Amino acid sequence: MTEWIDMSPWAGREDPEPNSLRWHQVIKPLPATAQAANMPAGIALLGFACDAGVARNHGRVGAAAGPRAIRKALANLAWHQRSAAFDAGDVTSHPHGTDDGMESAQSRLGGRVAALLDAGHLPVVLGGGHEVAYGSWSGLARHLENAASGKKAPVIGIINLDAHFDLRNPLLTPGQRGSSGTPFAQIADECERRGWSFRYACLGVSRASNTAALFDRATELGVLVREDREITAASLDAIGNELDAFVAGCDRIYLTIDLDVLPASEAPGVSAPAAHGVSLALLEPLIVRVRDSHKLALVDLAELNPSFDMDGRTAKAAARLIHQLTLDA
Repeated sequence: MTEWIDMSPWAGREDPEPNSLRWHQVIKPLPATAQAANMPAGIALLGFACDAGVARNHGRVGAAAGPRAIRKALANLAWHQRSAAFDAGDVTSHPHGTDDGMESAQSRLGGRVAALLDAGHLPVVLGGGHEVAYGSWSGLARHLENAASGKKAPVIGIINLDAHFDLRNPLLTPGQRGSSGTPFAQIADECERRGWSFRYACLGVSRASNTAALFDRATELGVLVREDREITAASLDAIGNELDAFVAGCDRIYLTIDLDVLPASEAPGVSAPAAHGVSLALLEPLIVRVRDSHKLALVDLAELNPSFDMDGRTAKAAARLIHQLTLDA
């Protein structure tokens, strides 16, 4: 049975001039059964339609609708990429009784991400709450573990553009469960279990939104931290150089963008809007450096909540980031 992928968000303007393609005219469906088949490698968008972790973290829910909103915003952007582009559908949570389905969704996401990587694609995961990060990383880890086959442990560098560390200890949360606030603590624990290095950079952190305990935890784990107020036009080159050095020490890079890193004026439609934030104009040069490192293996974007997205600003910002990240992919 062929998997059905909803391509209805991919609609928009069609210009009569030659060489005037837009994303909606290029992208094609990529069912899970075709991920390892004879398909050209390209950009593979995969939705994570789950915000159970946001609910557990007492944020405002609605990010499960984020993947569709991002697709609609991306559809009409001009196509300048050289790679093929695919829509790999959505991973959704399936609540059952008292189980909100988050862990199952993360596990299935990891499997889909690993399959896309195995087939040579660049997965771009569209969230969803930031619990997406644990599923995304798990997929990259599975892919690299299979590829290593007994060689040295891979060094995965995680670059998180975020107002929050998301390093809360899941064992100290209600029910001792993960949430959108725990994924990088869970990844750190998993790295320790495997004997892997935990390499984590968090840029755009709001001191007002993270407790002293979380800053202490980041120090313990050797996290590269830059606060929102530190990222300015004057400091951009220095921070970019720090980022280059971080990337140089890693085999592959996983870039995760929580859209609440942007100011609330640029990204009102998120689970936790930022009073300060880091503007898109400052973030773009940093993500371009990561893109051009040739080590970028995986991208995800999290926390778009269309219910609060005035004029679609947040979805447009997300689409712009994807467009920049996939140029010459």
